[in-house]
Amino acid sequence: MDAIRIHGGVPLNGEIAISGAKNAALPLMAACLLSDEPLVLSNVPVLADIKTMARLLEQHGASIEPTDDGHTVTLHASSITS
Repeated sequence: MDAIRIHGGVPLNGEIAISGAKNAALPLMAACLLSDEPLVLSNVPVLADIKTMARLLEQHGASIEPTDDGHTVTLHASSITS
């Protein structure tokens, strides 16, 4: 696990980007099957497991539209085939 060690008495400021979590994204992707409304997920990691889930959902009739940055995905499951 990474750690940040701070020395000194100076107040901190700034931002740290938090990467997306595969184990949070996969169940949310499956949840798109429960609604006929579009589901927009942001901060989705670009991993093989995510791509596999997207292909599986597409095989069942869901449409998957990634954005240009690759970390936001729109899932729409209004026409499930099986």
